Amino acid sequence: MPTIRFHLNGAATAVEADPDQALLDVLRSRLGVTGPHFGCGANECGACYVMVGDRAISSCDMPMWSVADKEVVTVEGLGSEGQPHPLQSAFIAEQAMQCGYCVSGILISAAALLRRNPSPTETEVRAALDRNLCRCGAHNRMVRAVLRAASEMAAP
Repeated sequence: MPTIRFHLNGAATAVEADPDQALLDVLRSRLGVTGPHFGCGANECGACYVMVGDRAISSCDMPMWSVADKEVVTVEGLGSEGQPHPLQSAFIAEQAMQCGYCVSGILISAAALLRRNPSPTETEVRAALDRNLCRCGAHNRMVRAVLRAASEMAAP
């Protein structure tokens, strides 16, 4: 198997993998990165989102060859327990997590949005999170959390 090199959460990473194997499989089973979850397996729900560049991308159907030499960020790469990303803090403050299964993908969608647009409107936040399916009904809290994080990140 070839070695595929990419940057994962800021660290140079090399893994021997089938180039057609899904990134999600490699992250979870080979690299121990369990933040992205398997949801639908068909790029429909967003539970497996990772950030590539400044876009939230489905990792369940993303072949390994497509991330060669690219930067991949998972929810684990946004912040740490001691220094959480402002989005992670805002989601906690707004109690925007219910069961938590989809939240890692939603945080990635929100982080990608804020990377492209640091001051989004509520409509832009809703549009950015529209691809993420959540059955818990916490969408309004999630939108408030993203706007709160954007405000805190813009503060001097």
